[in-house]
Amino acid sequence: MTVPLRAALYLRVSTARQAEHDVSIPDQKRQGEAYCASRGYQLIETYVEPGASATNDRRPEFQRMIEAGTSKPAPFDIVIVHSFSRFFRDHFELEFYVRRLAKNGVRLISITQEIGDDPMHVMMRQIMALFDEYQSKENAKHVLRALKENARQGFWNGSLPPIGYRVVAAKQRGAKIKKKLEIDPLHADTIRLIYRLALEGDGTSGPMGVKNIAAYLNQRRIFTRDGGRWGIGQVHRILTRTTYVGRHEFNKRGKSKALKPASEIVTVAVPPLIDQATFDAVQAHLRARNPKVTPARVVSGPTSLPASASAPPAAAP
Repeated sequence: MTVPLRAALYLRVSTARQAEHDVSIPDQKRQGEAYCASRGYQLIETYVEPGASATNDRRPEFQRMIEAGTSKPAPFDIVIVHSFSRFFRDHFELEFYVRRLAKNGVRLISITQEIGDDPMHVMMRQIMALFDEYQSKENAKHVLRALKENARQGFWNGSLPPIGYRVVAAKQRGAKIKKKLEIDPLHADTIRLIYRLALEGDGTSGPMGVKNIAAYLNQRRIFTRDGGRWGIGQVHRILTRTTYVGRHEFNKRGKSKALKPASEIVTVAVPPLIDQATFDAVQAHLRARNPKVTPARVVSGPTSLPASASAPPAAAP
C-alpha cells in the first residue's frame, strides 16, 4: 500500500482589492483542496496570508510554513500554491526558499504551473519567476503613478489620516469615490493643545519638551485616537508634520523609510489646524532642545573656572 504524500496549502493575496479582482483566498483554498483530492494527497495544514506582499519574506504565515517545512522531521512532503507568484515574486528569494525546503525533502508545487524537477523544468520555473517579478514591479510603478496624480489633484490616498483629520467623500468619478481630508472636531483641540504646550507650556512653566507633553496628556487622561496612551514618538511626529499647517506630503518615504528626492514628493493642500508662525516657532524650540543640534553646555574644565580660581596667586607679602 502506497503511503499518500502529506501536503500543506499556502494561500495568499496582497490586499482586499486583489481578493476581489484576483484569485481570492476561498477560491485558492477550493482549488487546492480539489487538487489534493484528485491526486490522493493528504492535506495536513493550510497557511493563509490574507494581506501580504510576495516581494519579501516578512509574512508571519509564510515564515511559520518555512519553519515547519525545514524542521526535522517535516510534517509535510509538499507545499502547494495556486501559482509560484503566490509563494514569491522575487526570483532570487523564490529559489532560495525552494532550495531550503528541498534540502529537507519538501517540494513546492504550483496548481496552475505544473513542472518537474529536472534541469529544464527548474529553468522554466526560474523564467516564470523572473516574469512575475517584472510584472510586480511594473504594477507597482503604475499604481504609484496613479496615486501621485490623485494626490496632485488634491485627493487623499490611504485609509487612516493623521490624528486631527478625518476622510470624507469629495467627488465621484464613475465607480470610484474620490476622498479628501477635513478637520476632525473630536481631536483637533488635542493637536492645538500639543502645539500650545510646546510653545507656551501649561501656564505654570515655560515651553514643554516632547517627553513632558506626553506625560501631561497621559496624566490628564487625554487619550490618542484609538484610546491609548501617548508616546514620545507620536507627539514628535505631530509637532513636525507639515500636514497640520495645510501641506500634506505624499510619497515622502520609500519602503525602506528613507526620504525620497523632493521631485518625487507631492504636496497636497489640506485644511490647516496650526498657523505657520506657530509651527515655525515650535520647530525652533525642538531644534534648540535637540542635543545633536545644540552643543552641550560646558560645566567643567579650565574654561569654566570662576575668575577668582583662574587668577594667578597673589605675591607673598
